[in-house]
This record gives sequence, C-alpha cells and structure tokens, in this order.
Amino acid sequence: MPGAFVLINVVAGGEDAALKQLKEVATVEEAYISYGVYDLIVKIRADTMDGLKDTVTHRIRGIDVVRSSLTLILIEE
Repeated sequence: MPGAFVLINVVAGGEDAALKQLKEVATVEEAYISYGVYDLIVKIRADTMDGLKDTVTHRIRGIDVVRSSLTLILIEE
C-alpha cells in the first residue's frame, strides 16, 4: 500500500483551515501543524500509486489556502 509524507506551505494564517480540510480526506492518516520551513506535515496512504497521486494533486493541492507542497514517497516501513 503506497504511502507518502507531504510537507505543505499555506497562506499566512491558513494553517487551521487547511488542517481541518486535510483531516476530512479519507487517505490522510495523520496531519499536524508544524513550525519551521513547512506549515503542515501530512501522512497519506492509498491503495494504489494513482490513488496517492490523486490525493496530492486534487485533494491536497486543491485546498484554496495551500501555496505549495513537497511529497516524499515512502519506499519501506
């Protein structure tokens, strides 16, 4: 089952709104606000790589306060 960590930057003050929306996405296992270079860290898991791609491309990047993201695909657990 493919997984990834997604590091997200949002517009100023958009952390809470983004976190709320991220927690509603079925493929999101964990989501946290962070301090530093990235505003949020999210762990996602999907049944297929296409499902993972869809989550990042449409569900995460589709959130209006998201400015950018960096996806780290997991190889092993």
